[in-house]
Amino acid sequence: MNIIPETLRAGSALAEDYVKGTGRVLELYGYHFRQAEDYKTRAKRLDEMETRRIDRQALVRCLRIYNEEHNAHVQVMESLNRLSQPDALVITGGQQSGLFTGQLLVIYKAATIIKAAQEAEQRLGRPVVPVFWIAGEDHDWDEVNHTYVMTGEPDAVKVRLRHQPERRNSVSYIPLSPAHKEEALLELERLLPDAEFKAEVLQQIRTAFMESTHLSDAFAKMLGRFFGRYGLVLLDSADPELRKLEAPVFRRMIESNEELGAAYQAAAEQIEEAGYQLQAEVTEGGANLFYIFKGERLLLYKQNGMYGDRRGYVRFSKEELLAELEQHPERFSNNVLTRPLMQDSLLPVLATVLGHGEISYWAITRRAFEVLGLEMPVLLPRMSFTLVEPNVRKHMEAFGLNFQNIMEGLEPLKDKWLKAQDPLHLEEEFAAFRQELFRLYTPVIERAGQIEKGLIRLGEKNRDRIAEQIDFMEERVRDALARKHETVLRQWDLIGISLLPLGRPQERVYSIYQYTSRYGDGLVHEMMSLPLDREHLHRTIYL
Repeated sequence: MNIIPETLRAGSALAEDYVKGTGRVLELYGYHFRQAEDYKTRAKRLDEMETRRIDRQALVRCLRIYNEEHNAHVQVMESLNRLSQPDALVITGGQQSGLFTGQLLVIYKAATIIKAAQEAEQRLGRPVVPVFWIAGEDHDWDEVNHTYVMTGEPDAVKVRLRHQPERRNSVSYIPLSPAHKEEALLELERLLPDAEFKAEVLQQIRTAFMESTHLSDAFAKMLGRFFGRYGLVLLDSADPELRKLEAPVFRRMIESNEELGAAYQAAAEQIEEAGYQLQAEVTEGGANLFYIFKGERLLLYKQNGMYGDRRGYVRFSKEELLAELEQHPERFSNNVLTRPLMQDSLLPVLATVLGHGEISYWAITRRAFEVLGLEMPVLLPRMSFTLVEPNVRKHMEAFGLNFQNIMEGLEPLKDKWLKAQDPLHLEEEFAAFRQELFRLYTPVIERAGQIEKGLIRLGEKNRDRIAEQIDFMEERVRDALARKHETVLRQWDLIGISLLPLGRPQERVYSIYQYTSRYGDGLVHEMMSLPLDREHLHRTIYL
């Protein structure tokens, strides 16, 4: 395994500046991950705010029940014992519960959480426990019900869980039928290329999948299989038992809803004034809470002192909403802007591991933390990798390619290479022919128009038809050249489908099982041996 630091742009100027510590970002965030002293300051503040969080022992009991069911590793139970200690802190981060663990970035985020907890514990000399927050309360089913496989096709092929829920409910509440699970497993088996560990991988997935009623349960079992040995504690944000503990926090969010809304609006204005784009919508009159009504997750809004959804299914006064919370806390759910507040109200979060998009929208929440008497934690960018297999590396070297020029765009490089394979320079010949056609024919058309004006339009149409035929012939020549070099062009395509599938970074498309089927689980554990690298957050791993 050869590791090379690389640059992978985030697509968000705000996140880029936060990572670099440049621009006006320090006004928008509390601490910075590059400042060692900030971790010590944050730890001290967490000690002072212990009573503002949910009872630690009750939380540990809840997490123990969940992990005993889905993540029952000795090291996880030990992590929970450590979390029960009054001086224990947490490094956390989370993701939606995607099919077959979802995208590679989920694995990288979990690895970052564990590595950061280990490092912080050594630095601070006190327990720091890694916790992965499964965003099971999210309802975007189409975002989590699929993964992609690299086959012999020109691009990544989707494997989809074809179950379609009747209502827009939290993913952790959507039951899966055995038939739909079996269908997805068979589709994965069919598409996943034959490899040394394929049978073992399929059995691992089948065991977790078939023992689970919901997608989030299967996700937890698969994630635990990779990281339970490192003591990674799992938390499902839709866990009904956890929701009971969260009721006092929801009460504070409802009672302080006006102040929270004003805080989000003020932060949004500050971000835009600093020259950045908002990465999450801050809606005027939004309550930033969901209510689950007859199996459907409804976003609440405020109007004329009442709380309701846009379609008019529910309508509460503040007092009625608080009474409903008292009776049915399981019906309440966070949105993207209140989840950070809930996380900090449950856990003593030293730092939270985020992707660049998350870093951008977390800037909207800083003032809201203060409304609840809390404080934004240190935001730590997750580690990022691109896996390069030996045959892909061989082709890259043959064509003189490196990671950076591939990320800038492979197709232009491929087209340039193909043009260079034409010793007759026919593309130039066609261009000259086309230019000469216009040069010679245009004056003839103009002179014909002196005889009858309608001949000008007729001549132009005739000229354009001839140009179209030239284009057609040029395209056929290009196709013939591609067929002649078909074998080599497939090597170019392999580079693209491996490193930039669907035109996106690899870590945002493929599942880890694409690689463990070839290299075994040892690949993940080798990656766990890599240190955190705060200077080069993206690294290319040549397998």
